[in-house]
Amino acid sequence: MSLIRRIALVEDEAVVARRLERLSRELLGDQLTSVVRLASLGEALAHLRSHTIDLLFLDLDLRGKDGFEVLAEAAAEAFPTIIVSARHDLALRAFEFGVVDFVPKPYSRERLALALGRLEERGPGQRRQLRYLAVRKGSRVVPVPLAEVAYIQASGDYSELHCHDGTTHLHHKGLSDLNRLLPDAYVQIHRSYIVDLGQVVSLLSHPGSRYAVTLRQGGELPVSRQRVRELRRHFG
Repeated sequence: MSLIRRIALVEDEAVVARRLERLSRELLGDQLTSVVRLASLGEALAHLRSHTIDLLFLDLDLRGKDGFEVLAEAAAEAFPTIIVSARHDLALRAFEFGVVDFVPKPYSRERLALALGRLEERGPGQRRQLRYLAVRKGSRVVPVPLAEVAYIQASGDYSELHCHDGTTHLHHKGLSDLNRLLPDAYVQIHRSYIVDLGQVVSLLSHPGSRYAVTLRQGGELPVSRQRVRELRRHFG
């Protein structure tokens, strides 16, 4: 499991929040150094904008207010989010924003442990349902439809989303974190590139045992030798 030191817990019921904190401390042990409990949408947004965290637990119904405003903010950041909510009807919409898991209330210690374990997995449920990658534009958070993204390129600790229309967007999640969330059609072909296989036209072999794919929108992307066999199977 990834090292989780700092958790923000957005929950408006004090009893529920205390239990979630207690279980988190039991399951994560000494690595956990900070748990901040936030009871309102305003508190949650202010904290996320001014503090660094490693994991967000989020209820989607905060005293009748829509927690998706917080979720959109969280989806644009590097940390993962786990939903803990009684609003089962919102699970599909939450997965569309790339949450790690949706833990329905009431839940057991074992169910919470399963959610934490999924921080290292590429769970098939959320991979199929991801539809948006949220990016920050100044003070705003803008959801970029995944269907518009042709490929993703590493950019230091962040990632660049390259869209069909030629625009690019900087995402605060790194390539490895995005790779855990993306649908199966998005494949990492190189340490610096993830591509939508539906946008790949052909696999090329260049002198010096170098490989590349050509894209429908034009241009080439490099392919690592480890990925060549997988792509050859894809192209038959």
